[in-house]
Amino acid sequence: MIYIFIVLVVIVAVLVATNIRIIPQSHAAVIERLGAYCKTWEVGLHVKVPFIDRIANKISMKEKVLDFPPQPVITKDNVTMMIDTVVYFQITDPKLYTYGVEKPINALENLSATTLRNIIGDLELDQTLTSRDVINTKMRSILDEATDPWGIKVNRVEVKNIIPPEAIKEAMEKQMRAERERREAILIAEGQKQSAILVAEGKKQSLILEAEAQKEAAVQKALGEAQAIREVQQAKAQGIAMLREAKADAAVIKLRSLEALEKAADGQSTKIIIPSDLQNLSGLVTTAAELAKK
Repeated sequence: MIYIFIVLVVIVAVLVATNIRIIPQSHAAVIERLGAYCKTWEVGLHVKVPFIDRIANKISMKEKVLDFPPQPVITKDNVTMMIDTVVYFQITDPKLYTYGVEKPINALENLSATTLRNIIGDLELDQTLTSRDVINTKMRSILDEATDPWGIKVNRVEVKNIIPPEAIKEAMEKQMRAERERREAILIAEGQKQSAILVAEGKKQSLILEAEAQKEAAVQKALGEAQAIREVQQAKAQGIAMLREAKADAAVIKLRSLEALEKAADGQSTKIIIPSDLQNLSGLVTTAAELAKK
């Protein structure tokens, strides 16, 4: 009896030990009882009923990344190219993931390929090459909605590579080269235009400054001549005023007139002398005689 009891205790201990499960963080387990879904184990310690319960599926709840191989797609303008995508997804419902679809990863890959073909089929080549964000957003929305019954949440979809045919690549390279040459020609023309404008502006400023300088010189010259004339006239006026203040008589005035005539007659050329006192004929004769002697 003792041996039987020991054997039974050992069997029970083995059964208990083999039916205790610890579910780690970010994991879950789907439990079936007699072939039907029973419950989902979350994080922690769990015990299943021997020979009745079984673990149907162990699932990681972490976000996963699927890098799908390049898929051939045809654009709206009938250009065939290769596009590969990367899908970031996470399992949100272990029960739906287990029972929703057979081979969920393969189903997600095929769904991604067909969705990509549908989206690219509505775009032309240029739109396809420049609309990565639009493609990513549309694919994420469609895949997320389609995978809800499978317990999958699609967080993000990225178009990894877009590979056009070689002929299209060559045409694009020629177009890019022509565009770069056009931009270079425009920049050169703009530079030459700016240079010509600056040269013309410089000449214009130089002519303006030269004209201003000539104008200033003429003004200063005129001011100097006017000042000289004023000073000469002021000197003459002062001389006359001094004579008047001295109350010079007729003899002094005649003497000053003779001195002036003497200076005027001093020269090699013939001079016609008109005395200031035309009424005094004797003075004219005397003056002529004196000049003849000299």
